[in-house]
Amino acid sequence: MMQFYKNRDFGTFISDSFGFFRLYGKNYFKNYILLNGLLLILMVVVVIFGYRELLMQIFGSNMSGNSSYLENYFEDNLGMFIAVGLLTFVLFVVLMIVNYLYPVFYLRRLAAGETKISMDDILTDFKNNAKKIGILCLGMIFIVTPPAFIVLGVSYALVLVLIGIPIMLFVFPTVMNIVNFLMYDVFNSKRGFFESLSYSIRAQFSYANGREKSPYWKYWGATLVLFIIMYVMNTIFTMIPMIIFFATMMTTEPDGNFEQNPFSGAMGILFFMLYGFSLLVSFFLSNLMYVNSGLIYYDSRRDLHQQVELAEIDTIGSNE
Repeated sequence: MMQFYKNRDFGTFISDSFGFFRLYGKNYFKNYILLNGLLLILMVVVVIFGYRELLMQIFGSNMSGNSSYLENYFEDNLGMFIAVGLLTFVLFVVLMIVNYLYPVFYLRRLAAGETKISMDDILTDFKNNAKKIGILCLGMIFIVTPPAFIVLGVSYALVLVLIGIPIMLFVFPTVMNIVNFLMYDVFNSKRGFFESLSYSIRAQFSYANGREKSPYWKYWGATLVLFIIMYVMNTIFTMIPMIIFFATMMTTEPDGNFEQNPFSGAMGILFFMLYGFSLLVSFFLSNLMYVNSGLIYYDSRRDLHQQVELAEIDTIGSNE
C-alpha cells in the first residue's frame, strides 16, 4: 500500500506516479471507464463527425474554386452548428469536471486508508460535494482562468522573440501546479475557495512551517518531466493518422475523387477513427499528470504528515 502523506523528492514524484498505477491501475481505470466512458465516447463522436464534416466542406470549397461556398454552407446550416457547438461545450465542461475531480476523490479515499474503491463511492463524493464543485467551477472560470490566460498568452507571445521559450517552461508547469493544487485543496481541507487559492500559490514556493527550503524546483521539475512524457506519447498517437493520411495522398494515383475530398470514403473513416483513438489516449494519459499533482499536494501538507506520524506511533504503542 502506498503512503501518500510523506516527504518526496523530485525522483520519488516520478517513480511514485508510475508506481501508483502499478498498484491501483486496474481498479482506478475500471472506475474511470465506468464513470467517464460514456462521456468520452460521446465527446469523441461529436468531435470526430463535426471535424470531419467541416474539413470535407473546406476541401470541397477549395477544389470548386467558389470563394463563397464555405460562407453559404455556414449560413444554410447555422442552426446545426449552434446545436452541435452547445452540445460540444456542455459535454466538454461535464467531461472536464469529471476528468479533473475523479483523481482528487480517488486519491483522497486512498490517503484516508481505503483499499477497495467502487464507482458508487466516487459518485457519492460527487453528490456530497456538489456545492463545492459549483463554487470551484465558477471560481475557475471567472477568477483563475482570465489571469492564467493572460500570463500564458504573454509567455507564448514572447516565444516569437525566443526569450518566451524558457519563460514558458517555467510558467506553464507552475500555473498547472497552482490549478491542480486548488482542486485538491478545496476537497482535502476545510478552507474556502479563496483560502485554497492563496494556499495553492504559496505552497509552490514554501512549506507552511517555513523551516524547510523551497519545494518549487522539485514541484516544477516533476510536473515538467511528466508533461514532456505525456506530450511525446500524445504526439506519437496524433502523428499516426497524419502520417497515414499524407502517405496515402502521396501514393494514390490521381483520379479526381480523392483529391477533391480526401476525407471521404474508407480513407477518411480510417483517418478519423485513428484521430478519435488518439483523443481517447490523451484523456487516459492525463491521469498520470493528475495523480502526480496529488502526490505533490500531499507532500506540501506537512500538517497532515505530523498527524499520520502521531497515528503510527499510537498504533505501535497499542500493539505492544
